[in-house]
Amino acid sequence: MSALQLAIFDCDGVLVDSEIIAAEVEAEMLTEFGFEFTAGELGARFAGLTWGAIVKRLEEETGRAFPDDFAGKVEAAVKERIGREVQAVPGVHAMLDLVDLPRCICSNSATSLLQLELKRVDLWDRFRPYVFSAVEVGSKAPKPAPDVFLHACREFEVDPGAAIVIEDSVHGVHAAIAAGCRVVGFTGGKHTWAGHADALTEAGAETVIGRLADYPATVEALSLWRGD
Repeated sequence: MSALQLAIFDCDGVLVDSEIIAAEVEAEMLTEFGFEFTAGELGARFAGLTWGAIVKRLEEETGRAFPDDFAGKVEAAVKERIGREVQAVPGVHAMLDLVDLPRCICSNSATSLLQLELKRVDLWDRFRPYVFSAVEVGSKAPKPAPDVFLHACREFEVDPGAAIVIEDSVHGVHAAIAAGCRVVGFTGGKHTWAGHADALTEAGAETVIGRLADYPATVEALSLWRGD
C-alpha cells in the first residue's frame, strides 16, 4: 500500500453529532405512520443510508407504501432540527489541527445540509471546497457504493490505497473498502450502540476508535504500517 496522502472524513456522526438528531426525528415520524422504531434501533439498522434508501427498504420489507410527500417531510423536519441543535463531535477542531494531510468530506447528505451543519459548528471553512455529497458528484450513487470516495481520490490525484477514511457506519465502511481505501471506524457519536465497534470491525475497518482525540495518533500509526 502507498503511504497516506489524503484524509477523508464522513460528516454525520463523525464531525457533527447529527445522526442522533436525525434518528430521533425519523423514529417519531415513523411511529406516527404506524412503525414502532426507537432512535437507537434506527441508528443500528440504517446509519449511513440516505433517507430515500431507508424508506425503500421499509416499503420492501412491509409491503406498505409511504405517501409521496413523506420522505420530503421527514427530510425537512430533520434539517430544521439539525439547524437549531446540532453540535460538533467533541474534540473535532483539536483533531483537525493535528492531522497533517490534505482533507475532504465524503457524505451521503446533500450539500445544502452539509453546509448548514458545518457552518453551525465552524467547520465549513476548514473543508470547503472539498465537501463532496455522494448524491451530487460523479455517478451520484450514495454509499454503500464506493463512488464518492473514488471521486475524492480523483480530485486529489491520489491512489485510493493512499487515502484514509474515518466512518461511523457499516455502509460507509463497506463503501470505503470497495473503493480501496483504508478505514478507521468511529463510535464517538451520541448515536452509538452496543456492538457498534464490532460491526465496524466486521465490515472491514482496520481499527475502531471512540474519541477523535485518538485519531491523529491512529493516522500516524497506520502511516507507518502500510499493510505490505
